[in-house]
Amino acid sequence: MNQKSDKKERHQQRMQHQKTVVDKNIERAKQDKGLLLVLTGNGKGKSSSGFGMVARALGHNMRVGIVQFIKGSSSTGEETFFRRFADDVEYNVVGDGFTWDTQNLEKDIASAEAGWKICKKLLQDPTINLVLLDELNIVLKMKYLDTETVLADITNRPIMQHVIITGRGAPETVIEAADTVSRVEDVKHAFRAGIQAQKGIEL
Repeated sequence: MNQKSDKKERHQQRMQHQKTVVDKNIERAKQDKGLLLVLTGNGKGKSSSGFGMVARALGHNMRVGIVQFIKGSSSTGEETFFRRFADDVEYNVVGDGFTWDTQNLEKDIASAEAGWKICKKLLQDPTINLVLLDELNIVLKMKYLDTETVLADITNRPIMQHVIITGRGAPETVIEAADTVSRVEDVKHAFRAGIQAQKGIEL
């Protein structure tokens, strides 16, 4: 057997083994339920991933609720885009801007509490299939809301409703409660090289 044929055969054997493992895992995955997903870490892409799942849900004719904390002082590309789907997306912006801009603890807490009232409505609505709580982790990290109360409200949602929480610094109790957790690593960022936020990328 020549080297090329040997490499081809070894590749096929590895892929056959991998397929066996994947097929067993698929066979084992019988449960059907609404998921709690957490996207955290210092890297870029947490909200982008969350809004990507919103797009995916809309592709399946699902109804979506969005509550966007923190970023409320300026319009974003995702808000402009998803507001076009008013029949299927309930879009709420409840923040007053980044905490280093607002510099007003009482106002930030009041905004977070008002925002959570909107979240509770979405979390009690069985016609909403997916809820995106964008930058909620930061709100919880800053203790603008009580984490245990938030988790209780999420736990009591309709059984097939999916919830996505994004933002840096996810509390450990949120991570423990989640079904799926992704931590986005910060390896390199254009901002540190003096490049401003770009439309379509950060805005």
